[in-house]
Formats: sequence, structure tokens, C-alpha cells
Amino acid sequence: MTLKRIKDQYPQKRFIGGAGGNSSVRALKGESGKDIEISAPIGISVTTDDGKILGHLNAEGDCVMVAKGGPGGSFCSAFEPNKGQAKHIRLDLKLIADVGMVGLPAMLISVADLPGLIEGAHINKGMGHKFLKHMERTKQLLFVVDVCGFQLASKTPFRSAFETVQLLTKELELYREELVLKPAILAVNKMDLPNAEDKLQELKEQLHNPDAYSNVLPNDTMPKNYLTFRHVVPVSATTGFGIDHLKSCIRESLDEDAVMATKAIHQEKLQALRYQSHNHF
Repeated sequence: MTLKRIKDQYPQKRFIGGAGGNSSVRALKGESGKDIEISAPIGISVTTDDGKILGHLNAEGDCVMVAKGGPGGSFCSAFEPNKGQAKHIRLDLKLIADVGMVGLPAMLISVADLPGLIEGAHINKGMGHKFLKHMERTKQLLFVVDVCGFQLASKTPFRSAFETVQLLTKELELYREELVLKPAILAVNKMDLPNAEDKLQELKEQLHNPDAYSNVLPNDTMPKNYLTFRHVVPVSATTGFGIDHLKSCIRESLDEDAVMATKAIHQEKLQALRYQSHNHF
């Protein structure tokens, strides 16, 4: 099931649950109307027109109650059935992934197939929100930059690797500030180019002391907070150099988060047991 299939199957975009039954001599309380279930793909967020989140479909079997039917006739309602709720809702598909790759067009390596960001994505330029919304559901971020810099087109400015990192961070920050709080890894691509090693060392120095290089971009294009990457991994999508190491770093970072999450759950359970024990005595 896909969103397109739902749209094609229900072109009227209107769903009406069964009507509640009237009271009768045999049953003073009328029967409830039948529910309508609409199948939807995993990754769907269900929201109202005003942006209120009704629920998420994150796993197989998840259900979200969109609108409640009215109760059947009873003594409290003079044995007349009541109308159910009516709501306008929005179904928004957001990918659920361990890692979300962030890079400029033509910069992405063959680990995943996602569109690139361009400057202004936060105001919906290029793929804009269609891309950025998927970042919300990822556990971690994987930045990909060209070691020798990047220029999207002849009329757009050339950006160094350091500038690219900051611009990508800014785009995420402007779209949703909490995105830049996710753990992040930086893949430095095109290490097969001449002078790549020197450029890599320059980038590492800039990332280590970003304030000293903050004047390379206008103030309004620099992020409020600099990202600290768990790993900076040199790679070459052309030769395959560093790709296996990058995969290992991603796995290590995900495992690290899994361990931290498990510890947090155990700590919560321990605190709950201590609380119960204290109240018992």
C-alpha cells in the first residue's frame, strides 16, 4: 500500500463510518456503527489541518484513531443516536531510516539514493521540504562533502568543503532546529583528486576550530551551533576507497546509540523499582 494507491482507490478523499443503531424494545442502547479502516504504509504521520499530530504509523500493525463515532441511542440521549466526529486530516509519509544522508547535488556516494540539498532548501527550493521532512525520522545524519569544494552551477558561488558543511547545517537548522542535535558523521568524498590530502587536513583544522574561520561566509548563512562529527571519514566514490571504513563507522555509531538507549531504559526501570520500594515501606 502506498499513498498514491490510497489516493487512486479513494479519489473522493472522504470516509464515512457506519451509522449507530436506534434504540428498540429489545435493546435500549443502540448498536455502535461499524468502523472504517484505511490501510496505509509504514512511516505515515497523521495530522489535522492545523498541524496537530494525531499519531504515527511506525511499525506493522500500528493504528491511529482519526475520528470517533457517535454513541448509539440510550436513556441519556432520549434513545436517539448521536453524530460522530468529523475531521480533515493529512497523511504525510516520512522515511524511517537509521541514517539520513545530507549533501549537495552530485555529491552523494552510492550508500543511499536521496536527493541533494541546495541553498534555500528550507524555503522549499529544489527538493526542499520533500527531502528535509525525511531527516526528521532518521536516527543519525551522514554529511557528504567534496574535499576540494563544490560549485552547483556557473552562476552560483564556489563553496569549500568547510563552507559546504556550514551551509548544509544551516539549511537543516532553518527547517527544524532540533535536526542538528542528531549524531552526525562526515564523509569527505573525492579523495582521489590531486591535493586531496592537503585539503582534508585543512578541513579538519577548520572543523576543530570553526570560530577562527567563521568569516568565510556571511553571518546569515552560518549556523547558530557548529556540528561536532563523531567520525570524519575520507572516501572516494570513484575508486571505492574508504567506503568499507565508512560503513564500519556508521555501524559503530548506531551501536553506540543503541547501548546508550538500553542503559537509559534500565535506569528508568531501576528508578521505578526504587520508587515502588520506597512507597511500600
